[in-house]
Amino acid sequence: MNGPIDGLLSTLNLTDTGARTREDIFTGPSQWMPLGRVFGGQVLAQSLVAAMHTVPTDRTIHSMHGYFLRPGDVQHPITFSVDRLHDGRSFTTRRTQAYQNGEPILSLIASFQTHDEGLEHQVDMPDDLPDPESLPSTADVLGEFDHDVARYWSSQRAFDVRHIPSPIYLTVDGERAPRQAVWMRAFGRLPDDPNQHRAALAYASDYSILEPVLRAHGIAWSSPGLKVASLDHAMWWHRDARVDEWLLFVQESPSASGGRGLTLGRIYTQGGVLVASVAQEGMVRVPLTDAVG
Repeated sequence: MNGPIDGLLSTLNLTDTGARTREDIFTGPSQWMPLGRVFGGQVLAQSLVAAMHTVPTDRTIHSMHGYFLRPGDVQHPITFSVDRLHDGRSFTTRRTQAYQNGEPILSLIASFQTHDEGLEHQVDMPDDLPDPESLPSTADVLGEFDHDVARYWSSQRAFDVRHIPSPIYLTVDGERAPRQAVWMRAFGRLPDDPNQHRAALAYASDYSILEPVLRAHGIAWSSPGLKVASLDHAMWWHRDARVDEWLLFVQESPSASGGRGLTLGRIYTQGGVLVASVAQEGMVRVPLTDAVG
């Protein structure tokens, strides 16, 4: 591999293991992660690619809803089974189940549509935000730390992620508010295939989506005893965009309770075009003495 972006593309290159039996079954590798658990964005993106392999090329994904059922193990590949739920005149629906060792780790339903004309509007991108080049990269923040997670986040992830107002890797600076924004861009050029960009956008949407929950309470990723896990993930694609160009991910958490936190997000091109909307609920558990706000 020639870097993180090649690793991402290799991960999304699934093998058709059901061809002989005429079943929609695919297999994909697991990316190495420092804590040994499969990155949720990876299995989301792979599940979408598996579904895409069963859909006519004139239909593009516009929504998906997935549930994370079990943590994945990076030491093992993942099997993806696709059910062809519906093929209509304009819409196609697929269900993908991701398995390891015979047990489901993610269940996802995705909907695809032929191109259609209709009403057009969008919520505008926030004004007066700093340009991505003016913000520190993750490597700038964590590059000097001799720790597996710090090394992975600073140099081995496929996307450059830059926070507004600041990252919460080590500390939470400034206002403890349940909102933030991040600029993100792939570390390298992707092929022109729109499906790869949509799948890669789902991959990247899982990086920071729960951080507004932590930011609201002054809790950094490095906080002792912190446990965070994605529970479900929903995404709607509105317009095409390239993930190898800067995208702004605006995020806000409307609620946290019962050991869970919810975040809603909108993804824009640098020119202000609304590309996608995202929602995720996650488990967020902290020692009671550290829960503030």
